[in-house]
Amino acid sequence: MKLSQLVFKSMLKNMKHYYLYFFALIFSVTLYFSFMTLQYNPAVIAATEASGTATSGLNAATYLLYFVVLFFVLYANHLFIKRRSKEIGLYQLIGMTKGLVIRLVALENIVLFIGAVVIGIGLGLLSSRLFAMILLKLLQFDTVVTMTFTKVAFVNTAAVFGILLLILLVQMAWMVKRTTLLLLFTASKQADERVKRFSPVKMIIGAFGLVLIVYGYYKSSILFTAASASSLLFNMLVILVATIGGTFLVFRFSVSFLLNVVRLRKKGHLRLVDVLALTPIMHRMKGNAKSLTLITVLTAVSLAITTLSYISYYSAHNSASMQMPADYISVNGNEAAFLVALDKQQVVYETQQLPLATAKIDLAEFLPAEVVNSLPADTKTETPVISLSAYQQLNPAAALKAGEVIIAGYNGFMANMMPLEPGFEMTLHQQEQTLSMRVVEVSSESLLAWRITGGSYVLIVQDELFEQFRSKSDGYLDVEQQTAIHLSEVSEETLLLIEKLYKQTGANVLYDKNGELRKLTSLQAMTQYNLNNYGMTIFTTAFLGLAFLLASGSILYFKQMSEADEEVASFAILRKIGFTKQEILRGIMIKQAFNFGVPLVIGLLHSYFAVKSGWFLFGTEMVLPLVIVMGIYIILYSIFALLSLNYYKKIIKQAL
Repeated sequence: MKLSQLVFKSMLKNMKHYYLYFFALIFSVTLYFSFMTLQYNPAVIAATEASGTATSGLNAATYLLYFVVLFFVLYANHLFIKRRSKEIGLYQLIGMTKGLVIRLVALENIVLFIGAVVIGIGLGLLSSRLFAMILLKLLQFDTVVTMTFTKVAFVNTAAVFGILLLILLVQMAWMVKRTTLLLLFTASKQADERVKRFSPVKMIIGAFGLVLIVYGYYKSSILFTAASASSLLFNMLVILVATIGGTFLVFRFSVSFLLNVVRLRKKGHLRLVDVLALTPIMHRMKGNAKSLTLITVLTAVSLAITTLSYISYYSAHNSASMQMPADYISVNGNEAAFLVALDKQQVVYETQQLPLATAKIDLAEFLPAEVVNSLPADTKTETPVISLSAYQQLNPAAALKAGEVIIAGYNGFMANMMPLEPGFEMTLHQQEQTLSMRVVEVSSESLLAWRITGGSYVLIVQDELFEQFRSKSDGYLDVEQQTAIHLSEVSEETLLLIEKLYKQTGANVLYDKNGELRKLTSLQAMTQYNLNNYGMTIFTTAFLGLAFLLASGSILYFKQMSEADEEVASFAILRKIGFTKQEILRGIMIKQAFNFGVPLVIGLLHSYFAVKSGWFLFGTEMVLPLVIVMGIYIILYSIFALLSLNYYKKIIKQAL
């Protein structure tokens, strides 16, 4: 028989094992080629020029995607070589040399890769238009998208996966060359590491793993606080080491130890479910701790990154509102011509004037000592001040007594790093005058444009005190008054016209203390800017997250396929001694729930605490984006678990 015929028959025989691996490889090529093609799509290029973010995002995505594919393919190939170890051993037993066996397996991989790349490029060409439409929708860029084939994307994809094939062949040849004939017949039964009997020391190590994870969660909960600000990078490293190390110890010792305790409490009275689920889980999860740790960490990282990017995109409007608390803002009466133009266009609007003064506060009075020590010697800083009557335009119920002050606009990073509670005393400085004031309210509501405040909060004082400050004020960015303009609902065409009028009339002009020009922007323009920035991020992270999920879920599925093949004889014996097919399946279902559920649950917990520690840096809403992303991951992991269960059903049917 010719080698080509043997390759063909071998591939037909192993097709049931290759189909998901082949599909995942096609999916990887499709994603990679699509990302490469997107960069040369005319519509995406137009959006890139408008937003300035697409090119860098797509470039980063293609590099990261290749590393995901590289990890997945190398690991999957390692598992398949182990599964086929007995077959490779038989080839050598009948007289084939290792070199000939390597050529046989290499030809299979080459044919498989060429087929996957050809199909993947074809699907990538078809799907690139869909991906471009999704991207432009996220970027809020309205244009016609056409299907585009580029030679650069084709050559780049072929070269990248050609390099991956060479790495794969080297890995395969190394495994066959370094492995003895005896090991080839037993390789499929070997876990990542040999499992030994439990000892008290290992029990303590398992408990320590749980402690490490809890400690990592605790450190993450206080990561972005004033107490840890001075050693942020060190604390991040501690969290990383504690979480990953604790995860490995949990898989290596903790899970097995807990299940062993359950088994011992049964005093030898084990049910079929215990035989099919409890004991295999206890030993296999312990033996495969390295791979399970890697899968869990990959799941947590992809979940966290996807969630944070979705938080940014979901909070685009709210984040813009924090920087621009009105549809349009103008200062120092520059809005006069703009309002006349709005009247000519018969646009309905409301205006709110906020006269401004300035005062100095001493940050050392209410900030933690750790933060104060990192500040310059002079801890006094200028802060904008508005009157109570002006504030009552927005909050009619607001009231102040003598010696009281309200802090408004205290939100975002500052509020989470250094939360303030009402009731503390602060000193206001104005030239030679100092006043001790009691803070009666701390509000997150933004009152002034970010260009005016520079990210600072605003003080609200009684009218009499405000007039004193105003008469002595040196000015805050030379802004004496802010005018907020709120529009009624207008059409999109009218809104585009208003945007032009806002700039043409000079209503967006602001000069700072040094006479430098600073232009204000509208709420709509700020929202669009955020959508452009975050849309590219959510697009790339979502697809990279799916690639991570595909890799980790497929690896778990491949492992379960290997275990199912090894347990065929056990299923036949159990059936002969009287157990029904349904009883056997019940134990398998519990086993699959553990194998897929434990890495997923731990990954979800890791990602939750990672997101919770710093989500406020990315947006204003955490719960809904987190629930949506986690829900998608749970559904997709459940699909892999069902596929695995379905494969077990086929194996049990064959065995019985």
